[in-house]
Amino acid sequence: MDQALRKDADQIISSSIRAVLPDQAVASALKTFQPGGGRTLLVSAGKAAWQMARAAVDVLGRVDGGIVITKYGHVMGEIPGVVCREAGHPVPDENSFSATQEALDLVAGLTPADSVLFLLSGGGSALFEKPLVSGEELQDVTRQLLSCGADIVEMNTVRKRLSAVKGGQFAQACAPARVFSIVLSDILGDPLDMIASGPAYPDLSTAEQAAAIAEKYGLTLSEQARGLLERELPHRLDNVTTQITGSVRELCAAAAAQCAALGYEPVLLTDQLACEAREAGSFLAAVLKTHAGDGRSLAYIAGGETVVRLTGKGMGGRNQELALAAAPGIAGLTGAAVFSVGSDGTDGPTDAAGGYVDGETLDALKAKDLDVFSVLRENDAYHALRAVDGLVITGATGTNVNDVAVALLRR
Repeated sequence: MDQALRKDADQIISSSIRAVLPDQAVASALKTFQPGGGRTLLVSAGKAAWQMARAAVDVLGRVDGGIVITKYGHVMGEIPGVVCREAGHPVPDENSFSATQEALDLVAGLTPADSVLFLLSGGGSALFEKPLVSGEELQDVTRQLLSCGADIVEMNTVRKRLSAVKGGQFAQACAPARVFSIVLSDILGDPLDMIASGPAYPDLSTAEQAAAIAEKYGLTLSEQARGLLERELPHRLDNVTTQITGSVRELCAAAAAQCAALGYEPVLLTDQLACEAREAGSFLAAVLKTHAGDGRSLAYIAGGETVVRLTGKGMGGRNQELALAAAPGIAGLTGAAVFSVGSDGTDGPTDAAGGYVDGETLDALKAKDLDVFSVLRENDAYHALRAVDGLVITGATGTNVNDVAVALLRR
């Protein structure tokens, strides 16, 4: 492994994630929050839920009750007046369902003078859920969507119709209280109706679109679920004010700034990356090969969210798969590296945020009798990268604004 390149990569990752932590963003958004004179309740859901809730309580001083619903391992301590719950992601579990019911109980019977501060971040589709089908079927549908290559918009168009809280329905449950929603975006283009499936935002998708997605991917659904896909959800909500804060654009800008500080010329390729992870990795490797003779230190940056089509039974995530797919393309290139990380610190069902490869990785894998293409067929990037010290492990970061991939050339 090129230790100098790996050190640069670690600095770029650390600096980028620090720049998109939600503390300051939540504090800034709360400057326009005006409680109605009654009770102020807090509901925070998503992978950044704990961090957002702590920042909000620090600013407000106190709340009259609240709940955090976040991913396992993401609660970092107690928050005064707020119950903290951990639940399943990316597949919802019984803790997702019971914690969401606690949130619904918290906001039941409110008055027009009451206020609900609703803090939402990516991951909320699994974590904040009250299914209208059995929990087992919802879990199965989620797994089908995750494995077939559906993107996040397609997934949420289907999932919100199988839910009692998504697609604006949570805001309806809070009425007549006012809802002030602060949203940390994890979807390209920041579509508010799709981030965590839009529990407090009018639905902009249609029943026809949901049915078309189910047909496109050949989803196995019960008759009850197929009937629910025909539901139209609220297209208007009069009790909600929404502020969006944080996005993959800020993540890419922070990566570019740190690259420049380390002596690289940063080039933003896109902040709208949306393709299969393997394709993205191969593309970034091709970019490095094209510019390997330029004689400059360059950093190519791509932000967004790729997808993985499951063909095996291994362990990994989209960022690990992207990095591993780049290894053959940059094999033997001096001063070349590709790395990709999820800003939330978790990549798929693993403890890694992503993966790192450089021009020496392919030989290191071969020395361990690991063939990249066989590993990718088995979707087992985690174990392969772990064998060559190619995992990027940050721990839970407290934010979630998509992923960033960087291709470095050092001269």
